[in-house]
Amino acid sequence: MTPAAIHDAPHRPGIRAPAARRGWRGVACVAAWAACVLLASGPARADDAVVDGAPMAGAQEFAPVTVDGRTLLLVRGVSALPAAQRARNIEARIRAFAASGKPTDSLQLVDGTNRTVIVGDGQPLLTVLDTDAAVEGVTDRHALAEVDLDVIAQAITQYRLERTGESLVRAAGTAFAVLALAVLGLAALRWSMRRGKTLIRRSLGRGIRAVEAMSFRLLTAQQIQHTIEGAMEALRWLVSALIVFAAVDFVLSLFPWTRLASTYVSALLTDPLRTMWRGVLASIPGLVFITIMAVVTTYLLRFVQLFFAGIASGRIKLRGFAPEWGWPTYRLVRIGVIAFALVVAYPYIPGSGSDAFKGISIFVGLLMSLGAASVVANSLAGYALIYRRTFRTGDRIRVGDIVGDVVDIRQQVTRLKSLKNEALSIPSTTMLTSQVTNYTELAETDGLILHTTVSIGYDTPWRQVEAMLLMAAGRTRGLEAAPAPYVLVTSLEDFYIVYELNAYTREARAMQFTYSALHRNILDVFNEYDVVITSPHYVADSTEAKRVPRAKWFAAPASDQGAPAAGDKR
Repeated sequence: MTPAAIHDAPHRPGIRAPAARRGWRGVACVAAWAACVLLASGPARADDAVVDGAPMAGAQEFAPVTVDGRTLLLVRGVSALPAAQRARNIEARIRAFAASGKPTDSLQLVDGTNRTVIVGDGQPLLTVLDTDAAVEGVTDRHALAEVDLDVIAQAITQYRLERTGESLVRAAGTAFAVLALAVLGLAALRWSMRRGKTLIRRSLGRGIRAVEAMSFRLLTAQQIQHTIEGAMEALRWLVSALIVFAAVDFVLSLFPWTRLASTYVSALLTDPLRTMWRGVLASIPGLVFITIMAVVTTYLLRFVQLFFAGIASGRIKLRGFAPEWGWPTYRLVRIGVIAFALVVAYPYIPGSGSDAFKGISIFVGLLMSLGAASVVANSLAGYALIYRRTFRTGDRIRVGDIVGDVVDIRQQVTRLKSLKNEALSIPSTTMLTSQVTNYTELAETDGLILHTTVSIGYDTPWRQVEAMLLMAAGRTRGLEAAPAPYVLVTSLEDFYIVYELNAYTREARAMQFTYSALHRNILDVFNEYDVVITSPHYVADSTEAKRVPRAKWFAAPASDQGAPAAGDKR
């Protein structure tokens, strides 16, 4: 490659050219950053040498060579001499030559077997090797050294020019003007903010009171006004900080001794913004993938939702799959689809490969595993209840001492409405581990048996008692005539006999009203036939014998039809 071709080469991103030279002079820095390689021998200083005349394999560390805060070129380092140390050595030699006042015409190139050295007044400033030219794709090492010589000469000229009395006076005047403008700007900003607050109090007073009325006085006018004024004050401080920052940065950049500090101050603001911008650009492909994945997942879930909605409504029928399983199964499928989408999209999440992201993920997972144990247990228990079909919405059930109608079956809780119209929420784990009595499941098909007991003394014929109980059952609305009610003698106690009346009903949800009506009818029938109910106990006992003569065995309302004859052993 010819020297002209090097000068015309495009500027490499990330390498700053000297401020005094733009265009092809800035392009010269692109090729010059790899030219400063250490030499093993020759006129180069010991701190600018390379062992065996070539960089060590894998030593591709670079550092900028800066003079007065301006980057001239980049140099490579080796294991024996890091790039940063080598750059500082080169900077010191360039500054020493610039401070000496010797003309830049004394800078010259000294060619060796495999290197070219830039020498100033007999002192080596920079060494260029064949390997450096090869890295840059330049065939002519001498042409690359010429570019470096030109950059260094310009930097020396600029170094001396900025330290002349005329340049310093001009820089001081500019600095004073900038600081004065900054002070005026801060004063104008403060005045405008005060004026703005006054205008807001006058012009927005009615609007603020209207907002207060619409919010039902949850927000007072004073709170709204303080919020607006606080936002304006924050904006004032932000703009003030930017004005001060820009003024200080510009003033520091005017003087060669403080220009490096200016670069540092600028980096405090620009480096984070530049890093964030690069991060945003680097994450765009991943964000596009995540967006496409989210759209595909959303439409897939809609299709799945429509399918299971059809099952739940009965429009789609699957053999062995109950309609009430539709929505719970959809929720399970939805969790699976979302989990699969997250697994696929996880590597494309910005920062997912960083240690901080992994640490936060582990921490969140630990919190969920410790705090969500009961939630997971209730969810699993809820699905077990749903798929077991122990009860359904609308059934009347008993759980422990609680009797109520099922309002809703969820993963976490089962909601009941008690007989007293109370809203009850029972955890799914409690429902799964408790004994549940379902009054409704067989009521419509086989009938639910309602039963109640009475205690009658031994002096009352059992046939009469059974007949009265059956008569009371016949008078009660809600009890079925077929299958017919029946009476059981459950026990013979010390002072009374316990009779149990059993009758069928198909109205399980009205069982408490049916019980009440049955008990009223039992009382009426026993009062009609002057039979005393001794339940639960009675205190005094008569002196009469507690037996029933045969003549009274079929006392009304009992019937002797089908009764055994005298002496029958049945």
